[in-house]
Amino acid sequence: MAVTTLDELEGIRKARELHLAGVEAGCSAHQREALQLLRRGMSVLESIHPVSAKNRDEWLTVRIRLASTIATIGTETSGAVAAGLAGLDDIRLLLPAVSDPLLRADLSGRLDHNFALLLMAAGRNEDSIAYFDSSLRFRQKVLDAAADPVPLLDPYLGTLVTRGLAYTRLGDVRRARADLTQAMELAERHRMRSQAADARRPLGSLELRVGNVPAALKMFEESERIYRSLDIEVHPLLRLAQAQALLTAGLAEEAGGHLDEVLPAMRTQRSISRDLADVELYRASAALMTDDLELARSYAASARRRMLRWGCQTCVANATIVGLRADVQEALRTNEIPPSLTSRALRAANGMPMPRLADQAALARMLAVRVELRKGKRQRAAELLERIPRPGRLTSVDYRMLRRLCRAELAVAEGDKTRALAEIRAGLTELDRVRDRMGGIELVSGTALHGRELADLAVKIVLERADAARLFGWTERTRAQSYRYEPVVAADPELAERVGEVRGLDQAIHQAQHDGHPTAALRSKHAERLREAHRLGWHTGRWGRPRPVARLAEVADELGERALVSFASSDDDLVAMVVVGGRCELVRLGSAERAAEAARMLNIDLDALAPDRLPAPLVQAVLGSARKQAERLDAQLIRPIEALLGDRGLVVVPTGPLFAVPWGVLPALRSRPIVVAPSATAWLGAERAAMPRAGKVVLVRGPGLVGTRGELDKLATHYLAAHTLAGADATVSSVLRALDGAKLAHIAAHGAHEPENALFSRLELADGALFAHEMAGLAQPPAQVVFAACELALNRIRPGGEVLGFASALLASGSRTVIAPLSRVGDEAAAAAMDDYHRGLAEGAGPATALADTIAVDPFRRPFVCLGAG
Repeated sequence: MAVTTLDELEGIRKARELHLAGVEAGCSAHQREALQLLRRGMSVLESIHPVSAKNRDEWLTVRIRLASTIATIGTETSGAVAAGLAGLDDIRLLLPAVSDPLLRADLSGRLDHNFALLLMAAGRNEDSIAYFDSSLRFRQKVLDAAADPVPLLDPYLGTLVTRGLAYTRLGDVRRARADLTQAMELAERHRMRSQAADARRPLGSLELRVGNVPAALKMFEESERIYRSLDIEVHPLLRLAQAQALLTAGLAEEAGGHLDEVLPAMRTQRSISRDLADVELYRASAALMTDDLELARSYAASARRRMLRWGCQTCVANATIVGLRADVQEALRTNEIPPSLTSRALRAANGMPMPRLADQAALARMLAVRVELRKGKRQRAAELLERIPRPGRLTSVDYRMLRRLCRAELAVAEGDKTRALAEIRAGLTELDRVRDRMGGIELVSGTALHGRELADLAVKIVLERADAARLFGWTERTRAQSYRYEPVVAADPELAERVGEVRGLDQAIHQAQHDGHPTAALRSKHAERLREAHRLGWHTGRWGRPRPVARLAEVADELGERALVSFASSDDDLVAMVVVGGRCELVRLGSAERAAEAARMLNIDLDALAPDRLPAPLVQAVLGSARKQAERLDAQLIRPIEALLGDRGLVVVPTGPLFAVPWGVLPALRSRPIVVAPSATAWLGAERAAMPRAGKVVLVRGPGLVGTRGELDKLATHYLAAHTLAGADATVSSVLRALDGAKLAHIAAHGAHEPENALFSRLELADGALFAHEMAGLAQPPAQVVFAACELALNRIRPGGEVLGFASALLASGSRTVIAPLSRVGDEAAAAAMDDYHRGLAEGAGPATALADTIAVDPFRRPFVCLGAG
């Protein structure tokens, strides 16, 4: 009788260790190293021929695990899914030889799980379900037989989560939610925190699939927080999931930033895995949404090459669509249509398996429709459009908007502009339903990106008709929609904590610089905490029900003797809608680009004039340039409508770059009361807002201001009962407490607008920065806020006229009036201007009138605007 030698046991042990090392290398995205280790393990096993039943079972177990892992990781490296599936089928033939039934069940569960994974990778999600079901049955059998099931629970949870992901891809929301929630609850019940974080990511993807972006982002954030607390590196797929959510909300630049964080690391790992292809594909989508067409094409092509090697038809189709969209977008913009573009799109559509890739095929056909319409082939476009199915419950907003755009463009081509506008209206209503489910103001404002082309087409159609009243209605319907939402108090302790950490790190960096110490580590931590706070703000929003869009008649009634000028542009055509005396007149104003350039140059000059003490020759040179730009803007924007305006007070609704114009410096508007608002709807809401019953006045002076020590003392003579905070008393917490519920707040402090992160624009107080996030989070923001601080009226302008900045965030949160400068202001100039302004208020003037008189004294050194209501 043969006897098992120690060499045989040692060989099995060594093969098992090599298998574990290979799995670890594969999980770290080192696939080639993993395959080398696994194949070495297989070589060791093949040199052993165990005799006893016990060791024969152990030998078979290690062999099956090695072969299964080689097939799975080998497929990831080569992309040969069919070969991987065939390899797993071959391994299945070894299972009957395993004598231990529980061991056989464990191996069968693993094998079926891996088989299902490869089916999913090939886009065969429906086929994968049966194998996941089988895997779970085998794994449940192993758990039921264990005295302590917890150490064996991890594989069961992994299969449950992955089946939930397959159900998500199939659109079976009920079953997907059941699997993912069960996995998360099981992990939490047994204190398996890492596995609970793993389950949250696909659960967030499910929320995203049903359109609940804030819930999705919250799940992703919770998952990331758990990983960090366990000191586990955040997986690139979590960044990918966050980017997908941001793209759904229209925050393409933020999504691109997320993906740019992980791409370099993935490339240095020399990974050619599916994960890298996914990240490249969504980076291409983000570039497409920001009109960086060359970058979109480059990433889409790279992702497509990787996906072809992997064999996933769905992924190849998605990459093909992104590349096609970039080409079509460029062709439509330049009006240079390549002859083969339509056939390329249709060839892609016809090559996509149905019904699995029905949405992708429809998207390709919609691109062909747009190209054919531009070529003047209306009949062909109409025939193609007939083949586009209506969207289903889970169809993406991108598909819905493109279908509406195609239908509207076809109607225009057929001369039926009424039908075109009806399609646009229906599309914007669909977009409203998406917007209504968003959380923070950034998500609400970002959503407009999806409706940008519909909105532009509506304005173009109505502008061709020269119908001022209809154009007014459409511009109100398509711009600054985030200002329609009622603010809702929803304080978030975690967000407050992160913002506090950012403020503390700000202070630490300043102190280190003062002491001559290194700041690199502090800056790195500051950037990380800022990112965390920014992300938390996406799903801790406080925006409630949408208010109706203002009608022209009610705006005219509220204006009374005032006039409203609403600017709009289509391509390079700039127009003004002037509402005065109950009528709405349309005036064409020439080149939008020319006005934008003059506004930009004026802002640069005003910044240069800001310092309190400049050499007289420099002042004269810069002042001469500023006057020239102001006169250019005046001649283009105001003189053509001056006869309509008369000497009335004015409400201005800018568009795009015109938000940066300090209207009080234009010669024709000197001494005229002017209010600036993101939309007539926003102005009407502010005008009708109730004033607080209590007359609390708060005066705040931040640190580091020169020559304004007596400023608050002067202001206190106008407000004898004012609550004054200065010096060490002007801390963030004390200022926020004082501001809540105030009728009037005056804040003299250094400030900064953050164009890339507008809600972290700041005011400098005694213990650090007070952020727009915190001011906008007050239960009852002050009715009127006066900022004697630099550039806090500046905004980041998103598509659809969605403006976001310190002052505008306050307006959206419920403040009625905000007075702030659009550029830098010298300390002495600001102090003098504010003394004049408050004297005017004390004498009974309204905010707009008091500010107009203030600006007229020294317009180019006092670039303040009155925002909201006046």
